[in-house]
Amino acid sequence: MSTRTDAPTRREQILKEAARLFAERGFHGVGVDEIGAAVGISGPGLYRHFAGKDAMLAELLVGISERLLDGGRTRAERAVGGPAAVLASLIDGHIDFALDDRPLITVHDRELDRLRDSDRKAVRRLQRQYVELWVTVVRELYPHTPEQEARAAVHAVFGLLNSTPHLGTGGLPGRAATGALLRRLAHGAFEALDGAPAPAPASVPERMPGGAPAAG
Repeated sequence: MSTRTDAPTRREQILKEAARLFAERGFHGVGVDEIGAAVGISGPGLYRHFAGKDAMLAELLVGISERLLDGGRTRAERAVGGPAAVLASLIDGHIDFALDDRPLITVHDRELDRLRDSDRKAVRRLQRQYVELWVTVVRELYPHTPEQEARAAVHAVFGLLNSTPHLGTGGLPGRAATGALLRRLAHGAFEALDGAPAPAPASVPERMPGGAPAAG
């Protein structure tokens, strides 16, 4: 979601490679020397930038939570056209994250519990604020939606957008096409809040053990 165009700093390079390696092989499967080699410096040289792998993991996960919240607030402030425009901008911003920072999604899912309590609480606090930002906009756009339902819809859309690590490189038809698909799906999910109640599921014949339908 960053709009900066200047070259990344060495610290940012280290974090990017750490995220990639943690996502590929797990936190405990990667050594400091390997992270250093990925950015062209000796393992001990990393200690000029970070106290260790734990510090890298904390900065990755707290940092991306801060970026999402700050970026979301900026988009909400700058969007022109009411809540529909704000929601569209929030969706676009999160899609950028989901496409550009897929390793961080994987690292978050696998390694969040490895953070020390204070860092994990910081991540959760930032995430709650990010969710509530979306919930406020969704309820402005769909005012008859109960708060609980709006919050559930936001979490569902996050789950949809954050599925990008599971698509695989062979399943991505290109960044633009994937982004367009995610955008349609996200908007469709929120638009369902304004529609008629979903029909009840069709009756399914009871099945006996082994998969055979029960006798009627």
